[in-house]
Amino acid sequence: MENNYVSSEIAVNELDDRIRSLRNRATVENVDFEEEIEKLEKQKDELFKKQFSNLAAYDIVKIARHPLRPSSIDYISFMVDDFIELHGDRRFGDDKAIISGMGKIGNYKVMIIAQWKGKTTKERISCNFGMPNPEGYRKALLKMKLAEKYRIPIVTIIDTPGANPDIGAEERGQAQAIAENIHSMFMLKTPIISVVIGEGGSGGALGIGVCDKFSILQYAYFSVISPEGCAAILWKHSKHADAAANALKLTANDLYEHGIVDQIIPEPAGAANRSPKEMATTLKDALIKNIEELKDVPIDVLLENRYKKYRKIGAFFEN
Repeated sequence: MENNYVSSEIAVNELDDRIRSLRNRATVENVDFEEEIEKLEKQKDELFKKQFSNLAAYDIVKIARHPLRPSSIDYISFMVDDFIELHGDRRFGDDKAIISGMGKIGNYKVMIIAQWKGKTTKERISCNFGMPNPEGYRKALLKMKLAEKYRIPIVTIIDTPGANPDIGAEERGQAQAIAENIHSMFMLKTPIISVVIGEGGSGGALGIGVCDKFSILQYAYFSVISPEGCAAILWKHSKHADAAANALKLTANDLYEHGIVDQIIPEPAGAANRSPKEMATTLKDALIKNIEELKDVPIDVLLENRYKKYRKIGAFFEN
């Protein structure tokens, strides 16, 4: 499974290199290579169709973790105007795994709360590979309450393998911070829109994931545990991660079918990492539409609908 996906991606990259080389030669040598380029583009389209036609759940997890997949910082730079970052939790420090700030999406002022994994090695270490600490969740809640004060819609961008599980985070109240966020977000008197752009891991995602409109990118995932973690528990070895991914029902289609997400946002051919700006445009349009649907809903109705949204998730029987 892994080899099929990886080998097709390598083939696509080779075609990209050949197309780029021909275009460079056409410029330098003043020769027309359009016919050859067109053939290579068609080959690439066919490879995309083959690569993405029958993806397994664990393949989608790999795409969500792709090192070139657009991050929250990319989306903020592409689609948020006049962004002003806000720092700190007023208790301990500023967690770089969560970015918060105000800006405009289209004509709408918004409060952005986004999880950040970093790109360079230095950035990834400084933001703990996107695993927030309790001060990150407290920072997020502080900024969300500021948005509530001025009735500014909140947009949360989820991309985390999970909350930081180390001893220091637990000593500073990790579980309590996440629980407090979940509890408080149900009562925030302003629209909340959440979108999973890559990984949506467990309580790390839930800590900024209670909302009125919940979207997920086509090749992102959202799960109570990572496939590797689940496999280690059930089969005592992470080599069964593919079976665990199937059992967890973590793909966008599974989540939509079970009523957990409200919307699947389609990705460009070859997934978001192939066309970040195109993906950002699609995401921006979806967020604007969500804001427009929620902006005139009375607050009491908004809160009641938010409560009902989560109460109906799951399968259960009543006597």
